[in-house]
Amino acid sequence: MTDYFFVSLSSDTAHSSWGKNALLSFSEGHAQIHIDDPTGAFSVVQSAARKLDGMGIEKVKLQGELWTTELRWAFSQGFYNAKNGALVHFGDIEDNEAEVLTSRKLIMEWVRKTINLGPQALSPEILCDKAVTLIKHVLPEGLHIKHNIISGDSLLEHGFQGIYQVGKGSSRPPCMLQLDYNPTGDVHAPVAFALVGKGITFDSGGYSLKPSAGMAAMKSDMGGAATLTGALALAIVNGLNKRIKLYLCCAENLISGSALKLGDVITYKNGVTVEVLNSDAEGRLILADGLIAAQEDKALSIIDAATLTGAAKTAVGRDYNTVLSMDERLVTLASNCASQENEKLWRLPFEEFHMQQISSPFADIANIHSGEGMAGASTAAAFLAKFVQQPQKGWIHFDLAGSYQVSANALWAAGGKGHGVRTISKMLFV
Repeated sequence: MTDYFFVSLSSDTAHSSWGKNALLSFSEGHAQIHIDDPTGAFSVVQSAARKLDGMGIEKVKLQGELWTTELRWAFSQGFYNAKNGALVHFGDIEDNEAEVLTSRKLIMEWVRKTINLGPQALSPEILCDKAVTLIKHVLPEGLHIKHNIISGDSLLEHGFQGIYQVGKGSSRPPCMLQLDYNPTGDVHAPVAFALVGKGITFDSGGYSLKPSAGMAAMKSDMGGAATLTGALALAIVNGLNKRIKLYLCCAENLISGSALKLGDVITYKNGVTVEVLNSDAEGRLILADGLIAAQEDKALSIIDAATLTGAAKTAVGRDYNTVLSMDERLVTLASNCASQENEKLWRLPFEEFHMQQISSPFADIANIHSGEGMAGASTAAAFLAKFVQQPQKGWIHFDLAGSYQVSANALWAAGGKGHGVRTISKMLFV
């Protein structure tokens, strides 16, 4: 005997006894998901999986002929919860399909579990170590990576003032991971993409202190770092043969006698000076260092990803990630990849004039916009643009509004989602 609960798909309408247009019907030890419109099947299956998870069903095996790879994946996404993961047997499938799904599940659950870790369990250095471990785990036999973790006072020696200043209020040192995936082995191979991720392992807001309700979810403020690590790992298992560099900018944003203070001015490696007017706008301060490092390594294109602004969440909620860029090619690429990978992405406005809205009387720029009615996500991108030599070309910024759910909804469990991993991973192949 088995303790699996079996789930199959049906193109028939459920019997009226289950309710009008019922999504699910049941028999002993078995459920059917009823799909009336194949065009919306991905969301329907994910929603049905959430309902089954909410019933306390622990282990599921998929059966029947209507399952596709994408629908099996949709079910796995929805059936996941933070306590148990997703105990899903994908069914009787070919070995190559099982390998695709199993690898994807391993990586995505790494992302979700890492985001869900409490802040005491995930210091900046631990996050960097975990990222290295995941990438090493998925490397094909014979391939190796080079990596360096620059920590504490060593950040100053390398000129990475932003990460250092944000993280100096914590007893656990800030750090930057620089990881080089170079499958060709050619030391002169160009860096096709640099991936720059925000890794704030806990964000109290610093002296611009967050209220408790807003602070409770700030273990997730390293979602950009986790998402980009997962994206690179997924690309590797899918056979990526390009050189990629990963930069994780990691710190705890805490209060102490040595913490960053309002009115401080940071002088960056590229000479840009920044007045700190809000210590809760810290993500952009650390990403600036990663963008500088990516350009020092002459990356052809740069993708940064961060849980950067409440403005992005206000604009699109938790259902979409947002993207901001002046490079139309990269925006189109991101949009197409999101559509192909069944992820949701929405473009927010970002133009040259936004870069005039972060002025400071004491420095080149401030870390928040000045005046009222300014677009918070757009001016955050404008801040980052000050650290990109040619922001109009070869750089795209993801503000990951959809990477974390404070509470469950019809498609997602509470906690980390991994939303965005597939989109960015797909972009690396183009």
